[in-house]
Amino acid sequence: MSDLNEVGDRDNWICWLCDTAVDPDASVNSDRGPSVDSYSVAKTKKNVVTVERLAHRDCNTMKGKKAPVVAWSPELLVVDPSPIVATVDRLQRKGGREVIARCPSQEDADLASEWLLDRLSRYAPDLAVSTQITSGGGQFMLFLQAD
Repeated sequence: MSDLNEVGDRDNWICWLCDTAVDPDASVNSDRGPSVDSYSVAKTKKNVVTVERLAHRDCNTMKGKKAPVVAWSPELLVVDPSPIVATVDRLQRKGGREVIARCPSQEDADLASEWLLDRLSRYAPDLAVSTQITSGGGQFMLFLQAD
C-alpha cells in the first residue's frame, strides 16, 4: 500500500468519489479525513493491477456498503446520462465506445465532454479515453471511447 501523502499529492487532495477537497491535515480518524481506497483491475486472467485513490474516510466507508456513484455535475444539461462508474468499468474490460449522454445543443455537449474528461482524469487516471460528439435527430450524442 502506498503512503497516504503520495496518493494525496498524486490526486491533488481531491476525493475520487465526491470530487471535493480532502484536508491533508485532518485526522485519518475523522469522517472527512483522508483515506486510501484501493481496488483491483484484471487486465487479463493472470495480470491483476491494484489501483489506489484518495477518498474521504466516510466516502470510502459508504462505498463499501453500496456501489460507488460518480454523479454528473448538476450544472450540465445532459439527457439520459449513463452511470459513469459502470461505463468506465465496461470500457476498461472490453474497450470500444459507448453513448454516455445526450445533449440538446452542441454547446451543452461540448461542456459535458470537457467536464467528463476532467472528471475521468481523477476517477480513472490510467484509462485512456476520448469523447466524440455526433449530431442527429435534433440532439447531440456524447460518446466515450477507450483509446
